[in-house]
Amino acid sequence: MPAVDIKGITNFICQDLNLSVLSGELLVLLGPNGAGKTTLLNVIAGLIEYEGSVLFDGIPVDDRPPQKRGVGYLFQDLMLFLHLDVASNIAYSLKVQGWPREIIETRVGELLQLMRIKHLSSRYPRNLSGGEKQRVAIARALASSPGIMLLDEPLSSLDLQTSKYLRSELKQLQRSLEITTIYVTHELAEAEEMADRIAIIHEGRIEQVGTYEEVFFYPANEKVVAFMGAPNILQCDKTRTLGHGLAEVTCGGLPIVVPYDGISIQSIALFPRDIYVSPMKPPGPEVNRFKGVISRIKESIESIRLVVEAGNNQLVAEMPHHIFESMGMEIGQEVFLILKLRRIKAYE
Repeated sequence: MPAVDIKGITNFICQDLNLSVLSGELLVLLGPNGAGKTTLLNVIAGLIEYEGSVLFDGIPVDDRPPQKRGVGYLFQDLMLFLHLDVASNIAYSLKVQGWPREIIETRVGELLQLMRIKHLSSRYPRNLSGGEKQRVAIARALASSPGIMLLDEPLSSLDLQTSKYLRSELKQLQRSLEITTIYVTHELAEAEEMADRIAIIHEGRIEQVGTYEEVFFYPANEKVVAFMGAPNILQCDKTRTLGHGLAEVTCGGLPIVVPYDGISIQSIALFPRDIYVSPMKPPGPEVNRFKGVISRIKESIESIRLVVEAGNNQLVAEMPHHIFESMGMEIGQEVFLILKLRRIKAYE
């Protein structure tokens, strides 16, 4: 499958943007609203004007119209044809391109089977669930056997459970077909689960490209930190397996229970928003609950950040202004912490 090179792309949003996508990889394009994510997909697909160059396997495709670029595009709003049934939606682009009827029927049958929607072939979009519509849209994008897939926040309209299930299926599908894929999202959890590599985009520029761990632990600049958030990173002295997918690690004197999949844990990470702080002891089991003392209070427009000394660690916790004000906390005060177990990431 073709590698994609984007060189010096400039238009109404992109600012001399450069990016390389490896052959067969799933690269997640991550950034805030208005950063240029969808615009960049439209550039690659040839749907909007731009300066600079897009190359597939080193060959410029800037003069090729969209239908000649060999790109499958799954739009955020899906854009299924309401007057066509599932099979006809999938076949639409093939009919427009003039494929023979017999080949279209064979291809549609293959995609119905691949996406496990054969039983839906004669239904219309109005009679489909959100997840079923998503499968149809993916099948339609795959119909012409593209070498490159562009997915624009494909799961943003789905409920959490359906979204998680389809993420796993999409990842497996991309692996099996080995399609070079660019996947747009603004969700960190989605990026972590899906990506071979992540590209952080901000105000039309690529700020950093790397694995999730590289971007998470070693942000390139303040723009990446502002979007990703700066996690608490604690070094671990020892690990004790608890069973049932859990382990207890000792970090700076604190015994912390973490999710465990058998790796040799060297460090753990936890975002400030995933640490609960209270001046009063909260009810509940004594798992990942510690005492600490507030050493600093940092105020920003978005939130309040508390630096809390706990054991030999400095933990940064974050909370909204109104919650902080209601609790009346101050520097030097003893507080209670809860580290949210399922939000802790363990690393080798």
